[in-house]
Amino acid sequence: MIGAQSALLPDGRLHLQHGPIDLIVEAFGPPEVVRAAHARATARFEGMLPALVAELPALRSEAPGPLRGRVAQAMAAAVGPFRPEFVTPMAAVAGAVADAVCAALVAGGGLTRAYVNNGGDIALWLAPGQTLTAAIAARPGAPDRVRIAFADPVRGIATSGRGGRSLSLGIADAVTVLAQTAAAADAAATMIANAVDLPGHAGITRRPACEISHDSDLGARLVTCAVAPLSPDDIANALGRGATFARSLQARGLIAGAALFLQGAAQVTGPLLQQPVEPRLAPV
Repeated sequence: MIGAQSALLPDGRLHLQHGPIDLIVEAFGPPEVVRAAHARATARFEGMLPALVAELPALRSEAPGPLRGRVAQAMAAAVGPFRPEFVTPMAAVAGAVADAVCAALVAGGGLTRAYVNNGGDIALWLAPGQTLTAAIAARPGAPDRVRIAFADPVRGIATSGRGGRSLSLGIADAVTVLAQTAAAADAAATMIANAVDLPGHAGITRRPACEISHDSDLGARLVTCAVAPLSPDDIANALGRGATFARSLQARGLIAGAALFLQGAAQVTGPLLQQPVEPRLAPV
C-alpha cells in the first residue's frame, strides 16, 4: 500500500490521503500559524491507517474489548451510548479520524477557525466569536447550510444513509447529524439512518451484508439494496420513526440535531437546523 500522501491545494487547503482515508483540511489564521498547523496535522495523519488496520478485527466486533490506539478508543467510546443495539466501532471511524487530525491541527494555538472534512464527516474548531457555515444535503423543507457558532455545542457534523459510503440497515437517502464531536455525529448518523425504515415492506430489497462485502462488520444482517417509490404515508412513517429516535438522542444530550431525507421529503430536529442561514463559507 502506498504511504500517506499530503499536498497543498491551489486554494491553500491541505489534502491528506492514505488508502480509503481522504481528508480536506482548512485552517484560518496568520500564514506562519497555518503552515505550522498543517505540519502538525500531516504528522498526526502519518501512521493513522496502519494503526487502525492493526486493530481492525476488534473494531469490526460488537464487543471489541480493550483497544490500544487513541482513534480506535474514540471510535469505541462514540458507539457505546447506543448499545445494546447492534453497532461496532466502525460506525464512527470517519468522524474519529477527522477529530484526531483536527485536534493536532489546532494544538499550537493562533488559529481563528479550522475544519477537517473526511468524506463529508467534519470535525471543526472555532475561536471565541467565530462561526463556520457548512453545506449539507438539501431537500424541500430542509436547510442546505448550517451555521455553527463558538457558543454552540457542536464540533462535529456527519452524514450517513443508503446513498453513503457504507451499507445501511435502513432506507434513508441521507441523515446529517450535529454533535459535540465528529465521532459522535458519525455514530449517531448511522443509527438514525438505520431507524428510518419500514420493516417488512414489499418495496424494499435487502441482502445479507456479507454477500455484498465479505468482510463487512454487519455480517449476515440484511442491508438495504433498493427502495421502490414509496407512498407519501410510507415516507412520512419511515421518516417519523427516524425523527423520533433522533429526538430521543437529543433528550439524552448525544446530538444537537438531525436532518433526515427520503425520496424528496425531509424531517428536521434541533434549533440549529431550523434557522435560516445566509450564504457564507461552506467547507463541504
